[in-house]
Formats: sequence, C-alpha cells, structure tokens
Amino acid sequence: MRSQIKSLLTNKIFYLGLGGLIAVGALFLTLLDFVIMPAYTNYNEGVTVPNITQVSLDEAQERLTSYGLRYEVSERRSNSAYPADYVIDQMPAASEIVKPNRKVYLTVNTEANPTVEVPKVVDLSLRNARVQLENYGLSVGTISYESSRFKNVVLRQSVPAENIVPKGTTIDLAVSDGLGEKMVDIPNIKGLRLSEAQQKLQKVGLRISEIQFQPSKEFDPNVIINYEPQKDQLTEGETLKLIVSERFEVEEQDESGAVIDTSNVSSPEDNNN
Repeated sequence: MRSQIKSLLTNKIFYLGLGGLIAVGALFLTLLDFVIMPAYTNYNEGVTVPNITQVSLDEAQERLTSYGLRYEVSERRSNSAYPADYVIDQMPAASEIVKPNRKVYLTVNTEANPTVEVPKVVDLSLRNARVQLENYGLSVGTISYESSRFKNVVLRQSVPAENIVPKGTTIDLAVSDGLGEKMVDIPNIKGLRLSEAQQKLQKVGLRISEIQFQPSKEFDPNVIINYEPQKDQLTEGETLKLIVSERFEVEEQDESGAVIDTSNVSSPEDNNN
C-alpha cells in the first residue's frame, strides 16, 4: 500500500491531472464571477426612471413601457390642481436608476372630487360652527358681523344646509356682534336690588359690563346706587356699569394727643393781685 502511494506521488501524470483540475476550477470561478452572475443579475445594466408626474396615466404608461419599465396604480387621491387621471406622484422617484422591468408605483388623481352634504350651522356659536364644518371636510371663509342680540352666533351661511358640495368648499358666515338694531330705554333701576336690576336690564336686551361696590349709609347692601353711562337710551346689546352699595364701616377718628384744660389755672398777674 505504501509503495502504491509513493508511486502515485512521484508520478508526473498525477500532478498534471491535479493541476488541470485546479485550472478548470479556477476558470469556472472566473466565469461565474465575471460572466454567469452578471448575466443573471443584469450587472452594470440599469434604467433611469423618467419623470411621469403631471402627465396623464396613458402617457405615463407609454413612457414607462418605452423605458422597459412596468407600472401599477397604488393609490388614487383627490387634488384639484390636476385633471382627472393625471399622475400626481411616483415611486421610485424620477432620475433614480433601477433594474429593467422594474415596477413603478403611481398615485393618480381621482376622476371627481369627493362630495359632502353641508351641515346646518345657523344658530350655533362661531366656534362650534367652525368645528362642525371642518369635521365635514369644509372650511370657513369670510366672517362678517351684523347687529344681533346674542354675540358670536351664526346668523347665516353662504351655502344652505343639505346642499351637496365638493370637499374643501369654503363656507362664508354672517355672525352676530351682540348689538341690536334698535334703541331701547334704560329702565329705572336706581334703588333696586342687584338681582332685580339684572333681570330688568336683561329683559330689554342690555348687558352689565362691570359691577363696582361702594360703601353707603343711605342704602342697604346690594342696592343700585347709580349706573354709567348716564343716558336715557342705548343700542340693544350695549352694556352698563353698575354702582352697587355695600355695608358702610364706621372708621375710628384719629387722636391728635392729650387735651389740657387750662380754664382753672390762674395767670401770674392774678397772683400779684
């Protein structure tokens, strides 16, 4: 056995065969690295993605096909800046280099904007009306103010309730400024208790802006002493400042010092007499 191994190791044909096998293996690895794998993976072969935004879907399809690329509409979205069926976004983006036959995903403008039914916001506060409109996908436009008794209440809306409009439509609102259109007489509230005066003022559509308390000996506490402005009439919704009596506290008089009685003290002249 040992003699056979020794004979094999000293045989030139063995070494030539082994070298040939190593050369074939190296050649195969070289072909695999530089020929077979690049051919399989399209190595060093790429396509620059064209810009297909702001064009029609048909045109985008033709352009991608000419570049050896495929496409798929991944999303439809409403955008009033583009016509229907126009491409508004793409992925991969323009100028990126991709492999041939790569699929490009498109965002396409919808054929029509989605619509909503306009809610009724008349008689709601301006804040609630704004929230309601935004919840429906609408927006508040111009806000104009008109004289009416209750402040910040919606009087009118530019698009009537229950109308069907595209989402994003702007609704203009007319809102009350809290002032009426007519003049009202200021009721006689002097001498009334504060709660009674408040009721009388509210009844004629006037409001109270401030209550100032003032000590008074003449009136019981919480009685109207006076009001400002001193007028006979005001516009409905205007305000009055009320001067209201409160308990009068007697203040102690300051002592100026001891008083000396000199009525029984005789003068020097009297003693000399």
